Amino acid sequence: MKKYLLIAVIAVLAYGYIQERNITFPFFSSGSQSDDSVLQQAYNNRQSDLQVQGGGVVIKILPDDLEGSRHQRFVLRLNSGQTLIVAHNIDLAPRISGLNRGDKVEFYGEYEWNAKGGVIHWTHRDPGGRHAGGWLRHEGKTYE
Repeated sequence: MKKYLLIAVIAVLAYGYIQERNITFPFFSSGSQSDDSVLQQAYNNRQSDLQVQGGGVVIKILPDDLEGSRHQRFVLRLNSGQTLIVAHNIDLAPRISGLNRGDKVEFYGEYEWNAKGGVIHWTHRDPGGRHAGGWLRHEGKTYE
């Protein structure tokens, strides 16, 4: 019993410490401003081949790209207002089923610059093991 009380006290103290200092954990957050600033800088500098993490809200579902490897595509709006197209390879990773406008999606993948805000791809594991594995997270489920 004392063990559980001690764990509860530690959890409450840790929560208070995190809240008081406004500490965020980008891996679990959905589109924090710090993530947005990295993506905004990449867009402003026309950078590509940049491994990034963030999240946003789905504002548009696009038709699948069926040329070559098939990709599920949709547009996210970040907290900053920047938009990104997500191109998720559904030949290598499961499709996000039930994706709708207004849904939150987190991502870890490679950013490629374009004039419309950029593209996030490599949101899956590399079967050849030569590229960093990425993922998408929607409603608590991770797609990789």
